[in-house]
Amino acid sequence: MAGKRALKLSGLEPLVITPESNFINVGERTNVAGSKKFLRLINEEKFEEALDIAREQVEGGAQIIDVNMDDGLLDGKAAMVKFLNLIASEPDISRVPVMIDSSKWEIIEAGLQVVQGKCVVNSISIKEGEEEFLKQARKIRRYGAAVIVMAFDEVGQADNYERRIEIAKRSYDLLTQKVNFPPEDIIFDLNIFPVGTGMEEHRKNAIHYIEATRWVRENLPHVSLSGGVSNVSFSFRGNNPVREAMHSVFLYHAIQAGMNMGIVNPALLEVYDNIPEDLLEHVEDVILDRRYDATERLLNLAEQVVATKKESKQDLSWREKSLQDRITHALVKGIDTYITEDIEEARKQADKPIDVIEGSLMTGMNVVGDLFGSGKMFLPQVVKSARVMKKAVAYLLPFIDDEKAAAPNAPSGGRGAKGRILLATVKGDVHDIGKNIVGVVLGCNNYEIIDLGVMVPPERIIETAKNENVDIIGLSGLITPSLDEMVHLAAEMERQDFHIPLLIGGATTSKAHTAVKIDPQYKQAVVHVNDASRAVTIVGDLLKESSRKKYIDDLKAEYDKFRQNFQKRSKVKEYLSIGEARKNKFRIDWKNTEITKPKNLEIQVLEDLELEKLEKYIDWTPFFRSWELHGRFPEILKDEVVGEQASSLFSDANALLKRIFKERLLKAKAVYGLFPANSVNDDDVEIVTSKERGKTQTFRTLRQQLKKYEGKPNFALADFVAPKDSGIQDYMGCFCVTAGFGTDELAKKFESDHDDYNSIMIKALADRLAEAFAEYLHEKVRKEIWGYAAEERLTNEELIKESYKGIRPAPGYPACPDHLEKLTIWEVLDVEERIGVKLTESLAMWPAASVSGYYFGNPEARYFGVGKICSDQVKNFAARKSITLEEAERWLSPSITDELPKN
Repeated sequence: MAGKRALKLSGLEPLVITPESNFINVGERTNVAGSKKFLRLINEEKFEEALDIAREQVEGGAQIIDVNMDDGLLDGKAAMVKFLNLIASEPDISRVPVMIDSSKWEIIEAGLQVVQGKCVVNSISIKEGEEEFLKQARKIRRYGAAVIVMAFDEVGQADNYERRIEIAKRSYDLLTQKVNFPPEDIIFDLNIFPVGTGMEEHRKNAIHYIEATRWVRENLPHVSLSGGVSNVSFSFRGNNPVREAMHSVFLYHAIQAGMNMGIVNPALLEVYDNIPEDLLEHVEDVILDRRYDATERLLNLAEQVVATKKESKQDLSWREKSLQDRITHALVKGIDTYITEDIEEARKQADKPIDVIEGSLMTGMNVVGDLFGSGKMFLPQVVKSARVMKKAVAYLLPFIDDEKAAAPNAPSGGRGAKGRILLATVKGDVHDIGKNIVGVVLGCNNYEIIDLGVMVPPERIIETAKNENVDIIGLSGLITPSLDEMVHLAAEMERQDFHIPLLIGGATTSKAHTAVKIDPQYKQAVVHVNDASRAVTIVGDLLKESSRKKYIDDLKAEYDKFRQNFQKRSKVKEYLSIGEARKNKFRIDWKNTEITKPKNLEIQVLEDLELEKLEKYIDWTPFFRSWELHGRFPEILKDEVVGEQASSLFSDANALLKRIFKERLLKAKAVYGLFPANSVNDDDVEIVTSKERGKTQTFRTLRQQLKKYEGKPNFALADFVAPKDSGIQDYMGCFCVTAGFGTDELAKKFESDHDDYNSIMIKALADRLAEAFAEYLHEKVRKEIWGYAAEERLTNEELIKESYKGIRPAPGYPACPDHLEKLTIWEVLDVEERIGVKLTESLAMWPAASVSGYYFGNPEARYFGVGKICSDQVKNFAARKSITLEEAERWLSPSITDELPKN
């Protein structure tokens, strides 16, 4: 926030760490000392595969990635420079800040000279004396980086409370007084050592770290504190239940003391409130050194804990607690088995049935909100809590209505909602999983939600907002044209003199687009909400009188600064004219390229595929991400932080999936075709759709225009198809698959039963089945229909990694960011007539669980991102499509059109 001294880091996106921020997790797998796989890939110079590890870290929720190249057999300096340069060209990785990690100063400095954004140096210390320490600190400050300072001096590592605070104080004074180093850019690592080793000198390792952290936080203003958490449980390796509890307990107390970032293995962390009481007591005895025999007692309990973990009998001891405790427990655990029984008991004790909602139920939901806000509950649990809440309210409603009928002039009562929030997926867009999750989370926090559903025109949003006197409007969208709808709605709200905040969310939205395109249209608050967990805090700040003005002023200032930096960044990059880019096209030696004629050149339809065939093709990682559980499958099931919830969610998903299969709840259809094809006019692909009449259709593609390093081509999809003037006959295909028929009806049925959890679940599973169908069909095409990869034998993991020959890019995605091409696919395949999948006015597919795209079979074909293109190509594109420039920009990805560079 403005006015506060906060640690501000950045990749492509800023990371501002304030006292209100949740714990910041550092990904450590891009460290040759911490990952044998990463070391092997770097040694073998397989940098592209090494980048995948960095990408997995970011996808898994790492907010900073630690890069270390310290190995005796490596040229660490060269490896660091090369890897950081490669990261800079990968937006999905470089959006997060980098931690340059090395014990060698020359490697750190080499990294500082090439790293993008504001990074962290890990680390410096006084172990080589003050002169060298100050010299390095001055250089780091000159490079504009933050720094981790180890608790290490000329004598050695700090291993007790006194040494930790002595070295921290000395380092802080040297940095702030002699180097004028910003204190908010200092991060202390006070050394986390093992406890429970049986050695007397190790007993106070954890408590000394925690107390030293508290001292630093109170006495050295504005600094951050970090550390490697898994060290604390090293003596219990092999016993994961105990290690999970130790990490959770250590973090619980260390975070309270002021630790705000660190390296935590997500597979080894239990929810603090879920640790059994006896295990919690024994672990805290060890961590906090509360008993002399604490280690021995924990060792004795450890074997029992492993045995207990293997048992799965139902614990109903909570049913013996007080009524309020039972209601709260049911809400927190998402157990609806006994809720009507308990609510009936509460109703009989209350003066009015509405009092049960405003009293017992809201007391329990406040606990849910607090646990979610503090990171002790995760999204699937909160949605289950909402299911219990809705079931309880549904039970009470007839009693409330009867009371109103008996006393029609009596005050109506109500839940006393904290605010009214209107949510809508914008016109032309059909995706609503994220919007529904946000609605559930806000509803759990006592906000009244008015959900207008999907494909909502702007006039209806505005009319409803006025009629219902809402406090906030939240817009959701997944496809590119939805962004244009949001810009239009913001401008219309400004024109009609609205004064309420506007929330922006959805997969295609970003802070960049919100700041650059939407915020300038509306004088009031416009906030990008990138996940449901942030929605509650944001809404609270926007509606709280005491914080509202400052929050909005700070936000406007932040977006204004972002726009200025964005425009500067756009000017730094060099672009080629479309003519120059075409001269630098990707060239294939067509005379020596093997081209396989498809075995079948007819358009084919699959009317009702057996869904069981798709199960093995499901990529589960995005499923967990849709529930805001970040990590790769199957590792996420053993994840330290979210493993338990991921496993529970996975179990529920598979139970519903089995119902889908057994009861034929969803219907899967597909249409696809392969056609003779050649590239024409450099960037287009002409296909022959009718052999008899020689009828043709043309697919338009876009070409990269960013100026590349020597030898790097400017790709367009047309490059992967033989040119017509080569005289060589080539082929390409297109397809549309869906697993969405039946989804909407099922979701509404679940909603009518007050079951948001399964309503969201069925949509998430339908999405996964549609993607699995696309994967299944592509394999069938490669091996049978086209037949160019008849001998292919790939595992599902290899399919997910796209290890096959050929590609299936989709309109609207990085390689072909033009949604209008869907119209050509629909015309070529007659999609709506053959399988019933429709396109909305914004070219979203309906049902939502549908996938469409192209098939390219050349072994040289690869995925790429077009990136930003210049105004000359946009004009050329508009002319080829016979549309206006404004229409061209509407249908292209925001990364293409934001601040279009000029030639």
